[in-house]
Amino acid sequence: QVQLVESGGGAVQAGESLRLSCAAPGSILNIYVMAWYRQTQGNGRKLVASISTDGSTKYVDSVKGRFTISRDNDKRMVYLQMDNLKPEDSAVYYCNADPPAWAFSWGQGTQVTVSS
Repeated sequence: QVQLVESGGGAVQAGESLRLSCAAPGSILNIYVMAWYRQTQGNGRKLVASISTDGSTKYVDSVKGRFTISRDNDKRMVYLQMDNLKPEDSAVYYCNADPPAWAFSWGQGTQVTVSS
């Protein structure tokens, strides 16, 4: 299994931006649909955005027009650009395949906190 490593979270004000990164070193990331998930305390992980092997993307309605998922297969990286952040976006963000794959171990996640 490849250990995923998320980074880029932080504490911001509503309306600000963050860019999350997910590293999957040494993996065959390019053959998977990759995704970002988020989890709030007491709740399970929920898919936020996904990107297919051909680059097509999907988003949950609550982040459409604000979040952009991208991937760099050569660098084994997946990104999530988050603009116009809202307090309800506060969560721990994780990446994995969609659906989650045995090939990847869940990382520690990266905390995003948005204050109003």
